[in-house]
Amino acid sequence: MISPLAHIHPDAKIGPGTVVEPFAYITADVVIGNNCWIGPHAVIMDGARIGNDCRVFPGAVISAIPQDLKFEGEQTTTEIGNNTTIRECVTINRGTKDRFKTSVGANCLLMAYVHIAHDCAVGNNVILANSVNVAGHVEIEDWAILEGYVGVSQFVKIGAHSFVAGQSGVRKNVPPFVKAAREPLAYVGVNSVGLRRRGFSNESILQIEDIYRTLYVKGLNVSNAVAIIEKEAPDSPEKNTILEFIRNSKDGIIRGIA
Repeated sequence: MISPLAHIHPDAKIGPGTVVEPFAYITADVVIGNNCWIGPHAVIMDGARIGNDCRVFPGAVISAIPQDLKFEGEQTTTEIGNNTTIRECVTINRGTKDRFKTSVGANCLLMAYVHIAHDCAVGNNVILANSVNVAGHVEIEDWAILEGYVGVSQFVKIGAHSFVAGQSGVRKNVPPFVKAAREPLAYVGVNSVGLRRRGFSNESILQIEDIYRTLYVKGLNVSNAVAIIEKEAPDSPEKNTILEFIRNSKDGIIRGIA
């Protein structure tokens, strides 16, 4: 049902079964999938591409222009995957000519007052708790969880299945499968609880712990630790994921506990 009190541009495309509540505002270049719920006073602007079964709560603003002085009005998008929930007063800015889109994957939960800036890429099954603020060009991989009031600096990458404690400042890349906390942000262990919940075997978790013990606990520099891991750790998808992440982290990864 679409409320007659909602403002919807006639060129907007809204799928069957989608409910648009009173006082929602939807502009022309918008595509919304099937069976979504758009709450009152939600604002969905040009470039928004929203999948099926999504929920957008009151006060959210999706696909406003970037807060970037280099933006020159280029045509860009904000893309939201299926079954993602966007809670009250979340803001997601569309892309710039750097990547031409900001994306949030499927099955994500963005809690109230989250901000995702231009050109970010958020994976599937990600949880961003209340008031997480993500600067431009950030990548957050699948199944990552950021607790409340986390601030993420621009161009940072947060690995899959990682967990970042509340009120942390993320200034360097966070490798996959880890827990990160303290100030400055540091590795504090493997996210073993989360991994077990997602079906990782005890053997896989133990191997991940061995790899990060070499990287963070044995007093080696990153290059030497990586060489030992490459040579001595048994081959596995998790090993490959960790090593690939580290190799691609040109600006470095978070440190270990001092």
